[in-house]
Amino acid sequence: MQLARVTGTVVATIKTPGLAGVKLLLVQPLDRHLEPVGGQVVAADAVHMAGPGELVYIVAAREAAQAMPDPFVPVDHAILGIVDAVTELPSDPRSEREP
Repeated sequence: MQLARVTGTVVATIKTPGLAGVKLLLVQPLDRHLEPVGGQVVAADAVHMAGPGELVYIVAAREAAQAMPDPFVPVDHAILGIVDAVTELPSDPRSEREP
């Protein structure tokens, strides 16, 4: 799973039957500090609620297809959830000590 920000929508005049009614959104993958990583990708909205500007988490490859109602649709990325907040826990001081 990876954090991403929805940056826009994609309009497709023709879709495979398994994607009928599924929104396609343009998302920018982010790192743990919410900074852009790589290029934007198109993701199918498996939660049916994501919109531009929202922070979401996405999956890629076979996991993306499995997230859809029809698990054999041709998608490379899917949105699995909308993120309300991101909190980074402090590092464990024990892991920074020398053995």
